[in-house]
Amino acid sequence: MRTAILILFLSASFTLNAQDDIFGLWKSIDDETGEEKSLVEIYKKDGKAYGKIVELLNPSADDPDPVCDECPDHRKNKRITGLEIITALKKDGDVWEKGEILDPENGKIYKCKIWVEGGLLKVRGYVSFLYRTQTWLPANN
Repeated sequence: MRTAILILFLSASFTLNAQDDIFGLWKSIDDETGEEKSLVEIYKKDGKAYGKIVELLNPSADDPDPVCDECPDHRKNKRITGLEIITALKKDGDVWEKGEILDPENGKIYKCKIWVEGGLLKVRGYVSFLYRTQTWLPANN
């Protein structure tokens, strides 16, 4: 009986920790239309968090494989699919921050922080004290 309770406790603890993990596939959601936009893979490299677009979910019929023609840096004219949009976030408690996020639609780069809240990924881009937070869904939903 004690073994069964211990196993149940440990598996519940693992499940809770997995839900708080930022790493994996997430569906980005357009905060104006509520439409699913892309699948973003968040991964760890050299102790920092990065994210890249792995699939566009509703690409334009006119341009199903667009490039980031508004990007101001080395990503200019690169395909949006495969583009690294989240860079060099550092862990601080339950939050990953002090990195950047790129909006490939307009080429703007913002400071960024992300965290998991209730099994959803909160993605905040900001300039100075102005910010916008999006809620991304786990890709398996």
